[in-house]
Amino acid sequence: MAGTTILEVEELRKDFGGLLAVDGVSFAVQEGEIFSIIGPNGAGKTTIFNLISGVLPATGGEMRFKARLLNGLKPHIIASMGLSRTFQNLQIFTNMTVLENVMVGRHPRSGYGMVSAAFRLPGGRREEKAIGEQAVDHLAFVGLEPFAGINAASLPFGQQRLLEIARALATEPRLLLLDEPGAGLNMTEKVALDGLVRRIRDRGISILLVEHDMSFVMGIADRIIVLDYGEKIAEGTPQEVQTDQRVIAAYLGTEGI
Repeated sequence: MAGTTILEVEELRKDFGGLLAVDGVSFAVQEGEIFSIIGPNGAGKTTIFNLISGVLPATGGEMRFKARLLNGLKPHIIASMGLSRTFQNLQIFTNMTVLENVMVGRHPRSGYGMVSAAFRLPGGRREEKAIGEQAVDHLAFVGLEPFAGINAASLPFGQQRLLEIARALATEPRLLLLDEPGAGLNMTEKVALDGLVRRIRDRGISILLVEHDMSFVMGIADRIIVLDYGEKIAEGTPQEVQTDQRVIAAYLGTEGI
């Protein structure tokens, strides 16, 4: 694992009408690592994802990606910088094919404009063909290539999760935020997901992960932070976090996680 910081979050705060959802949280993600955020329901995990990806504005603190300030940037600008995400609630285009869903992820990085696309100019056609070929590669990477031509809505839930990951990969991210990628998956699907996340990291993509399945997190994360009521209460390796008394208390006093 390289020691270069790719994402730095300092004293991040977010309040909603007096409710402090994120309270002074700081952490840094290094290039080439799988970094996880865990905590009980309502701890602020997805809110942090929404702040980093520009879906919500921060109340206070700073976020830097590759040393560039993220505060105030729109989501599409942040995505173009190399930071992509999935969502806890699936955000696929059900009226498009599986292939078209992935192509949508690639279009923001395409080199041709609306005029070229609308009038089917030669440059636009070549670019569209290349985008389609790249989308097929991403589908193959997640195991969905045989389903490229079917409607995305007809995929089983677990494969829709994979489709969203493929679309996020089409943006060519340096950092991928995975929000509850294991939610709703069976054990076999989670084993496959574990392998996929590792292969993504092996491609040189750093990963920031939010996930409720503690066995999954503890088996895959390099480092973890734990949130409770919007505050960071622990940070460390999976082994360190599992034995932290503050973490055990936050999870209702169970013996380990």
